[in-house]
Amino acid sequence: MTDPIADYLTRIRNAIMARHRVVEIPASNLKKDITKLLFEKGYILNYKFEEKDAQGSIKIALKYHPETKKPAIKHLERISRPGLRKYTGGSDLPRVLNGLGIAIVSTSKGVMTDKEARSTNIGGEVLCYVY
Repeated sequence: MTDPIADYLTRIRNAIMARHRVVEIPASNLKKDITKLLFEKGYILNYKFEEKDAQGSIKIALKYHPETKKPAIKHLERISRPGLRKYTGGSDLPRVLNGLGIAIVSTSKGVMTDKEARSTNIGGEVLCYVY
């Protein structure tokens, strides 16, 4: 596999389209950080890291509206990819849906949202958009 982050996003996207409650994804430190961000911002219901083998896995409980059954995540889009990396400075970070969505940025201070990176004026690699 050449792009594990794209695989992570695709597994979540497919589970949402199939209306699954839980999705299991192979773990890595970057995927764990992205999962924590999604939980903090309210896009997923819960998560659990399991260390059953050398790599481990992440179990993510997806979030849906209780009455309309619409998912909390409407769109996941990979921005920077192995063939074409997208780096931005602290002042040039993108705004997703005019501030309603988030851009996940990998910086020298760790993985954070575009708003956090903009407030600390740190640039980095724009991994994906979520809204």
